[in-house]
Amino acid sequence: MRRALETLYRTAGWLAALCLVAILVLVSLQIGARLLDWALTVAGAQATGFSVPGLAQIGGFLLGASTFLALADTLAKNVHIRVDLATQRLPARLRQIVDGLVALLGAALSGFATYALAAFAMKSFAYGDVSYGLVATPLVIPQGCLAFGLLVFTIALIDEAVLAFQGEDRIQGSGESI
Repeated sequence: MRRALETLYRTAGWLAALCLVAILVLVSLQIGARLLDWALTVAGAQATGFSVPGLAQIGGFLLGASTFLALADTLAKNVHIRVDLATQRLPARLRQIVDGLVALLGAALSGFATYALAAFAMKSFAYGDVSYGLVATPLVIPQGCLAFGLLVFTIALIDEAVLAFQGEDRIQGSGESI
């Protein structure tokens, strides 16, 4: 089970990275085209006029997807920022219980957000909603990516709670039981 969860988190992290690479490629194409047009204009030649249609819109969708898809992987790798001023002074076992309860609370909130976003995506699919802008993108695609990212994050939070209740102290970064 541990291997399957780690694979799920890693896969979501790689999908997030691919979204960021797609943003890089699209923006680089746009910048490259502008530089080429400038050079052609300076040389007295006809500019190409190449443009990536809907770059801001598509970049926004990809940025949202990358953010939500990366949540579980960063939690599993213990790179989220955690404020533990109160819990760091607790005895180890009590700290783990508090961390488990906080993870369960987070999972409940994330689970509700997952449900609401998935329902929203299903309504967008049912109505055939598309985005406003130069590129009419079916809204179910970015909404579905966000919902999937939140679902994996919810699973990761439940996993984190289970590990905390079992006595695993991943917050200290050691991955060992205390």
